[in-house]
Amino acid sequence: MTDRKDDIGLDDFFSAARDTPPELSVDFMKTLTEQALAAQPVAQTRVPEPGIWGQLKAAIGGWPGLAGLAATCAVGVWLGISPTSGMSSLWDLQQTGLGALGIDPLSGYDLALMEG
Repeated sequence: MTDRKDDIGLDDFFSAARDTPPELSVDFMKTLTEQALAAQPVAQTRVPEPGIWGQLKAAIGGWPGLAGLAATCAVGVWLGISPTSGMSSLWDLQQTGLGALGIDPLSGYDLALMEG
């Protein structure tokens, strides 16, 4: 079998192509670079997820909710340590029971159980 490459005489052409590599135009390289940069993904900033305290703050309602909760806690501690004179009469009712006033606190609950 004969070698076709030798018959046609392409060796001279291939060696000439290896000796002089093709040069790319400046416009082609500029266009190629712009397309390559446009195809690359853009780095995005990642927002960190809030921790347990951040989630709790968001569940309460942010800073206004936390301020209201802190104020309520402060009033509760204040009234617990030094109650006003009007509070003592309410506490006496709780100690004697609401039955002394003729109010049954479980009356609605009992009626709900008797219906069924």
